[in-house]
Amino acid sequence: MTSGEKQIIDRGLKVADSMMFHEDKIWSRYSNDKVDIGEELTCVIRVLHKQLPLQRKMTALSIGSSNEPQFRILETAFRGGLYLLDIERGALDIITERITRQLTDHVQTIQGDYNQLFLNARKTEQFVKKSLNGTKMNLITMHHSLYYSEAIKWHTLFSNLYRHVLASRSAMHAVLMAPRSINEYSTSWLYEHFAGKYFGHHNNQDLNVFRKEIEKTPLYKKAEVQFKRSNVYFMTEDFEQFMAVIWMVLLYPSVHPYSYKQREEITEFVYKKFWKKKKPLVQVQDHLVIYKGLSPRFATA
Repeated sequence: MTSGEKQIIDRGLKVADSMMFHEDKIWSRYSNDKVDIGEELTCVIRVLHKQLPLQRKMTALSIGSSNEPQFRILETAFRGGLYLLDIERGALDIITERITRQLTDHVQTIQGDYNQLFLNARKTEQFVKKSLNGTKMNLITMHHSLYYSEAIKWHTLFSNLYRHVLASRSAMHAVLMAPRSINEYSTSWLYEHFAGKYFGHHNNQDLNVFRKEIEKTPLYKKAEVQFKRSNVYFMTEDFEQFMAVIWMVLLYPSVHPYSYKQREEITEFVYKKFWKKKKPLVQVQDHLVIYKGLSPRFATA
């Protein structure tokens, strides 16, 4: 390895401890992820607009995606109240400054851990009463936030949101990386490779499997459940930015505390496999939409 290559790899190591919302900002800027999310989100909003009274101002709760670009879509569409829940104070501070500057007083920020709030029915009801002003939501979004919830707990999480937070005519939109891919240049393969190698962890967060399970669950008997898979591509000409996104994908340090030696190996691997070959990072992306009291097929006719 040349001294120049060593310097590049050192730069990739330096950004391992970046704040998650900074990493996500890079991902948002240099990938088509938000375009992909925005396309499906717009379809969901279209269904809501078509089937709810025009004079009704809609409400929405965004879980763990407060500083993402789709905020602008949500802020415009949900004038009855947009509530942004995030565990990171830094992400909320950015939104708070924007709310003040742009006089968007229908937007409120809430700091908290959704796992603590929504895995208990009583706490979920209290959250609606205290943090949502007793108002049920027409939309709940979970855009890449489910990574921080164990798949075994999803049924409880979704059940509490569906019963206690969603209005009688409403929707939930969740987006997540597909758990597996044979493409060695994908986020799914990369995560499975290193999380499995160092921690014996294998990704069981599968929205498609979960979709099949909830379709058999009595609670969702009258719900319309939809699933879609797409491809997202990420590339930047700055190796530090590229590695910042890699650390976000590998859930370091919030979930997997890779040692310094392991981080060195990961960085060198990414440099040789992606950077030297100028290969983009690919994400196989899953969308799950649950419509409550709505008929999306009627709305798009």
